[in-house]
Amino acid sequence: MLTRQEAIYGRPPLKTAADGGFASRDNLRLAKTRGVKDVMFAKKRGLGVLDMVRSLWVYQKLRNFRAGIEANISRLKRAFGLDRCTWQGWPGFRQYVWSAVVSYNVLVLGMLLPAH
Repeated sequence: MLTRQEAIYGRPPLKTAADGGFASRDNLRLAKTRGVKDVMFAKKRGLGVLDMVRSLWVYQKLRNFRAGIEANISRLKRAFGLDRCTWQGWPGFRQYVWSAVVSYNVLVLGMLLPAH
């Protein structure tokens, strides 16, 4: 993902929040040498918090950001049928995911609008 980010934006991200399956000293070292300032893994796997990020506050912010993303993915799967795509082929898959994400976003926007 770091290579892809650099190819698209011309630089690495300043901060990352990754799944615990990626937690390793090698991945931490790779991210840091490529210019990522703060790297948060969901599971520490023997890594110190201050080895990954500049402060505990940054670690908590990145952890909460990742938890919010996971919650949105879970809701898409449970409430919008994104757990299994039944439409055929790549175009069908894209349409299926697009329709679920747009429906979810419309619902969230509707909940954020003040009631009149």
